[in-house]
Amino acid sequence: MSVIPTLDIRRFDSDRDAFVAELGAAYREWGFCGIRGHGISDELIHGAYERFRAFFALPTEVKMKYHLPGTGGARGYTPFGVETAKDSRYPDLKEFWHVGREIPRDSEFADIMAPNLWPEEVAGFKEYGYGLYTALDQLGSRVLRALALHIGLPEIFFEDKTNFGNSILRPIHYPPITTPDVPNVRAGAHEDINFITLLVGASAAGLEVKSRKGEWVPFTADADTIVVNIGDMLQRLTNHVYPSTTHRVVNPPGDEARKPRYSVPFFLHPNPDVVLDPLPACVTADNPRRYDTSITSHEYLMERLREIKLV
Repeated sequence: MSVIPTLDIRRFDSDRDAFVAELGAAYREWGFCGIRGHGISDELIHGAYERFRAFFALPTEVKMKYHLPGTGGARGYTPFGVETAKDSRYPDLKEFWHVGREIPRDSEFADIMAPNLWPEEVAGFKEYGYGLYTALDQLGSRVLRALALHIGLPEIFFEDKTNFGNSILRPIHYPPITTPDVPNVRAGAHEDINFITLLVGASAAGLEVKSRKGEWVPFTADADTIVVNIGDMLQRLTNHVYPSTTHRVVNPPGDEARKPRYSVPFFLHPNPDVVLDPLPACVTADNPRRYDTSITSHEYLMERLREIKLV
């Protein structure tokens, strides 16, 4: 069985050329890689998970106070059974919360990026939630620096394209599955929309990644590993040099299905005005330009949110 690589990002400082080559090769082949040595503390990760679990355990009527209809779930709470994978008949078996970037309210992006909501019922939710947001944003920027070098761009190429990115931290609760033969899966086969996704400590198995050969390959990372994958926006910008790979979260067999599953992905987005035209460095005779029309990252996001029934 094929194995998706896991690499230690500390080698970006100690063994840069080899690390960049290995990371780039992993993403060209899989669109996925495990990252360890990331320096995000267990205390921050576990503390955030505790707060997120405490929120999802609240009564539905309390959680619904933080649901903002008509906003596409951009901030606050999205209830069970709303999001539906593109082309899927059934909604995913999950509820979730969104934390976004804190920006000045006079920013040019203020109309796109709303203020955050913070549940008053859970002490420490804001501190741990935004602390984890910031740590993953910084880690994602390091991964993007390595990816830029791999395709011959300056190391800081992505810095001014993501510093006001419409990025989202999404704590997810997949409740226990109590009925047999449920037609839905916890998360239907899909690709992510954004530049890269960083997944922190999924508390149970279930993530599967589709290989180039069409096999579903399980990817359950070690406890200290953050799974980082390419999204469709970066695939488009790099003219498919970095592929956005189809993945899903399957329902576990037997008694495992009766346990809840929690996961916390961080969706790192470019700034809303970034134009997702293929980069000249990624257009070659062997890889001709795949896109003729220009689109901004915000326009692209809105198009995709309509497809998955969030707007």
